[in-house]
Amino acid sequence: MRNHRKGVNHLTDKVEKLIVIGAGQMGNGIAQVAAQAGLQVILNDIKEEYAQRGLHNILRNLQRNVEKGRITEQERDRVMGQIRLSSSLTDAGDADMAIEAATENMNIKRQVFQQLDQILPAHAILATNTSSLPITELASVTKRASQVIGMHFMNPVPIMKLVEIIRGLATSNEVYQTVHDLAVSMDKVAVEVNDFPGFVSNRVLLPMINEAIYCVYEGVASPESVDQVMHLGMNHPMGPLALADFIGLDTCLAIMEVLYEGFGDSKYRPCPLLRKYVKAGWLGRKTGRGFYLYDQPGGNKVNEAR
Repeated sequence: MRNHRKGVNHLTDKVEKLIVIGAGQMGNGIAQVAAQAGLQVILNDIKEEYAQRGLHNILRNLQRNVEKGRITEQERDRVMGQIRLSSSLTDAGDADMAIEAATENMNIKRQVFQQLDQILPAHAILATNTSSLPITELASVTKRASQVIGMHFMNPVPIMKLVEIIRGLATSNEVYQTVHDLAVSMDKVAVEVNDFPGFVSNRVLLPMINEAIYCVYEGVASPESVDQVMHLGMNHPMGPLALADFIGLDTCLAIMEVLYEGFGDSKYRPCPLLRKYVKAGWLGRKTGRGFYLYDQPGGNKVNEAR
């Protein structure tokens, strides 16, 4: 690892060892692209079984690529060999960078950041994959605000090219450049975004999804009809309600709440039907029911749920 002095701290200009906190859909995707880029990766979750589940998903993705002739078996094995599992944050003690991909909840993320700030080496960068929460607020609970940054990957991470890189109020230029270069090494397109609620992606996307839900709530059209209009009429690859099910309705609601609270504008008010579905536990594909029914949690769409 190459270090150079910036003020009183040593900051790394090249990330070689990365810990990813959270082995869910986003976290294991980040771990996969990092390992493919040649980094040593620690995939961490609160339970060993969760981390194992994330690793299994990575292997399944890589095996699919082998079967399609995109990578060799040797490449699959190389990538898997770059990843080790963890159920303790203390394993971040020698990492150059941490990317937090925990639940989209500020209290949880603040706790993770406080712990990581105590454990990570002084030179290490602390990033969050948050899709909407303020980077500056997360940085405020650490003693390394200049080394805190947002790195918002799109889902599914191994396929989607975009990464929003979000500076906090104190994020240094050196840290931004290191994270930008890291994203490029992962074969991503890095776009710089300022620290506003929802950034760009979800500030534009989620109000559209929310409005689509209002169309169902007000009886304008069925979920299938709304999605057909946007898919066939606006050339969207996936209708907004199918996309909401894919993202997770609980995540959609959390992001709308951040937008509503952050801007104080009624145009961001979450649709009551969205709240009702979340309270019912109808969270989309991951629970087998959202605006559509699925043959099993995480499975294929069967038909409209409503």
